[in-house]
Amino acid sequence: MTKLVVAKFGGSAIGPDGIAIPIIVERINNLKKDSKVVAVFSAPLTIVDGQKRSLTDVILEQGKNAETGKAANLQVVKSCYGKILELVSDDNKEKCEQIITSFLERAQKSLDEAVEKKEFADEIRSKALAFSGELLMGNVMNFILKSNGMSSDSVSYENWPIITDNNIESTNFLASESKERLEHAEKILEQNDVITIGGFIGKTIDGITTTYERGGSDRTAADLGILFHKKYETMIDFEKDSAVVSADPKIVEEGLNEVNQLSYNEARLAGMFGMKILDPIAIKEILENGVDVPIIITNMQDPSKITTIKRIPDETNGHPIKIVTGKKNCAIFRIETSTVQKLITSLEKDKRYSEYIILSPFTKDGTEFSRMLFLDADYVKRNEKYFLGFDPLATITYNRGVITLIGDEMWRVQQVASRTSAKIGEAGLNILNMDAQEETSRIVIVVEDSGENIRKAISAIHAETSKIDFN
Repeated sequence: MTKLVVAKFGGSAIGPDGIAIPIIVERINNLKKDSKVVAVFSAPLTIVDGQKRSLTDVILEQGKNAETGKAANLQVVKSCYGKILELVSDDNKEKCEQIITSFLERAQKSLDEAVEKKEFADEIRSKALAFSGELLMGNVMNFILKSNGMSSDSVSYENWPIITDNNIESTNFLASESKERLEHAEKILEQNDVITIGGFIGKTIDGITTTYERGGSDRTAADLGILFHKKYETMIDFEKDSAVVSADPKIVEEGLNEVNQLSYNEARLAGMFGMKILDPIAIKEILENGVDVPIIITNMQDPSKITTIKRIPDETNGHPIKIVTGKKNCAIFRIETSTVQKLITSLEKDKRYSEYIILSPFTKDGTEFSRMLFLDADYVKRNEKYFLGFDPLATITYNRGVITLIGDEMWRVQQVASRTSAKIGEAGLNILNMDAQEETSRIVIVVEDSGENIRKAISAIHAETSKIDFN
């Protein structure tokens, strides 16, 4: 069976105005020596007022202005692609420039429509983002790869293989419908060493442009792995500025350990709780579709450094506590236990949303209440009416942060719960809730989301874990 690597390159991997694209070209050139390559691209970054910004954020800001009647200006976006165009060879430049102009005209048309309607939502928003960001970047990268002598083609949006439901701004992958639309991508992949495609963007059966939530290019890579895995020996490769380490290096600067292997479960939990390894929904979709493909996180600067993610990792002798991480901006939803199952079923079937944790229940005045820790308070705020519709007397508490330890084998570690809670106390923080479950090998600690609380707790616990004996 022919090997296939689905390689995803995010905005940080591309760099401001495409500064890191030569490294991407080198990486793809090396990957294609042993495998076919499907290269998935996010929108690039640019520099605005001296700060790095994603073109996605630039367009969202333009859309917000459009809602007030202010005409959109795509000059920043045009300037970014103008600089990236310099990486295209002369014999490909004219056609690439035509594509850039055509796509940005379509993005401008959507923004103009937003000005007219004073609304930047649904397909207007999706098209503006798609044609200025991921769709365009996928096409431009095809010309850059051709300019570097590679046999390459891009997936056309007319034959898009990522088919989704009708939730336009936070859409969901439909695997069976996508398989029916895979012929075009399969054909050009057979004919070339590399094909390029934009991430984040989907299409309904009726042809409406949709988008995943932020970070959705990870899901696109996973979806393509699902679609191609029966025809190719498939691996999914997320190319980043480092492999996985034992805590966020922006929070913990010393004593970090490289993490060589993670299970699907460990990687999904780490992603849910704030580690930018990959979108946890990407793993959820792989599991839901009964697929078992290896995932690797590659350090682009030093590709010998990788973290391998498998359904069941190889046995290792490493420390069972692999990662200490945490997340700000969480919310706790308290609801009568007699009603909670209806909400959970609706979240799963109607919303297809799973970024929450069930905490231990409690009883008050003879009534049992369940607590759901939502890891995105903004999602709860946007959907308050929906949540309270299940129980008008339910309560929502915002301004919560959470810290957790990741490791399927963490149950082997003696005194881990007591020692971690003690370190949080020593750091001067008040634990509002601690949920430790041996069956799930999970420890969740809730604190007030204030100031540097989360950073302090992560640093304190990470420093302690290396001292804990697990033999």
